[in-house]
Amino acid sequence: PPGGIAGTGISTLVQVSADSQRKEAPAPPPATWGAYQKKSEESNGVIAMVDLLIKDLDKEMTEAETTEKMSQADYEKMMSDSAEKRATDSKSLTEKGSAKADMESQLEAHGELKKSSASELMAVMKYTQSLHAECDWLLQYFDVRTQARTDEMDSLTKAKAILAGADFSLLQLRTGSSVARARKFLQRA
Repeated sequence: PPGGIAGTGISTLVQVSADSQRKEAPAPPPATWGAYQKKSEESNGVIAMVDLLIKDLDKEMTEAETTEKMSQADYEKMMSDSAEKRATDSKSLTEKGSAKADMESQLEAHGELKKSSASELMAVMKYTQSLHAECDWLLQYFDVRTQARTDEMDSLTKAKAILAGADFSLLQLRTGSSVARARKFLQRA
């Protein structure tokens, strides 16, 4: 059977380069910067800059911690002030609610009193109106009633005299003075 790579009968594939065939030494490396030297001035500047950054960072961290402590203290003070204000507001709200309830009950009592007073006033006004109408009637018919009473008294006096035996059939009344004399006469009888 055929063997090798993919059944081709080739067992290995080797590639050989031309460089590996030559046995010469490689070319020298290209010219570079030169030999290594310590650069103290430049490194001192960098180290100083790093030190400065460290100092700045320490300073900023200290400021941040101080600011945080102050902010925390302010926050705690604000929270305690808020708690006191809430307690005061709650107490004030309770007092105002109680006062409102008292005022509402007083308003209701005054409303009922007003209703009863209004109905009592209406009754008094009706009674006053009826008295006024009665007084008007009495004043209007006072003269008529006085005359009627006087006439009634005359009639009763004459009736009394008739029952006592007097005879009025021949009596003539001509003037006011004669009427007055007749009355005196009848009153004596």
